[in-house]
Amino acid sequence: MLRDDINKALTEAMKAKNERAVSTLRMVNATLKNADIEARTTGKPLDDAAVLSILQKMIKQRQESVELYQKGGRDDLVKQEQEEIAIISGYLPQQMSEAEMKAAIDAAVAETGAAGMKDMGKVIGVLRGKYAGQMDFGKASALVKARLAG
Repeated sequence: MLRDDINKALTEAMKAKNERAVSTLRMVNATLKNADIEARTTGKPLDDAAVLSILQKMIKQRQESVELYQKGGRDDLVKQEQEEIAIISGYLPQQMSEAEMKAAIDAAVAETGAAGMKDMGKVIGVLRGKYAGQMDFGKASALVKARLAG
């Protein structure tokens, strides 16, 4: 379903001659096709949660590029990466606030009965299952670690 939205947006961008959107959406489609090919070897087709994960990864790569380009004084490339981030972000669900993340972590800790750091994987697994695409798991990991350590 998410792929259909991306393909429709690509068609609209082509009609509108929006070159940045066209190139970004083509790049997204190419990345998803590569993931499809990779998934065939495991026999597990990509679902929307996997697509969301891929999109988040693409955004993170661009955010890292922005930092590097800013350090290098390449404002033209910074602008390009930020435009790509904006386009890709349009396909992600609303991101959770830190307060919402903490509440979700508390619920996952209660659900798994996590008692210490050894249970961190269980908690993250529950969070990934319920909140794929909505949560920054880098931040969530640090919050889970703090919750289980304290």
